[in-house]
Amino acid sequence: MEKSIFASEINDGLVHQVITSYLSNARSATKGHKNRSDARGGGVKPWRQKGTGRARVGTIRSPLWVGGGKTFAHDDRTYKKKINRKEYKIAIKSILTSLLKDKRLIVIDSLEVKEPKTKEMIKVLTDLQIDDALIVVDQKENNLDLATRNIPRVELITADKINPLILIKYENVVIDAEALKKIESIYG
Repeated sequence: MEKSIFASEINDGLVHQVITSYLSNARSATKGHKNRSDARGGGVKPWRQKGTGRARVGTIRSPLWVGGGKTFAHDDRTYKKKINRKEYKIAIKSILTSLLKDKRLIVIDSLEVKEPKTKEMIKVLTDLQIDDALIVVDQKENNLDLATRNIPRVELITADKINPLILIKYENVVIDAEALKKIESIYG
């Protein structure tokens, strides 16, 4: 195993920051109101400026009118938080180091199933003595994907799709040798 990835310092604060940003970036901004320019319609002056005896009005979407826009409307609140690439890489290394230290990271030579059967994949997982796992492979094979799809608390992803949130979501992380090389080349 590459020393630079698994011998890094565990930085819990940075891991928390990266995961918090991941969760907040997934949020959608739902709060928002329309001001007088956003409200639909109101392009035509309702009546002429002078001679009617009524107050002068430029649009039916004035905040004073029913159906008008809100005076000081709120925009959609954005929850985006930026994380630097270096911080992101350090967080991934920190999580991988922590998993290895806690004996929750399992590296295997290769992971193959002959047929797309869930039963075969369950047998592989019981041989490894795990029931909750993230399986990381270099490339998704159709048989392996179909075999893992229906197992609860088991997910199959490729090495380039790992992120801090998914690494901490599962109790164990199973990585095959080719995927480990790819992770080392990306984060090493």
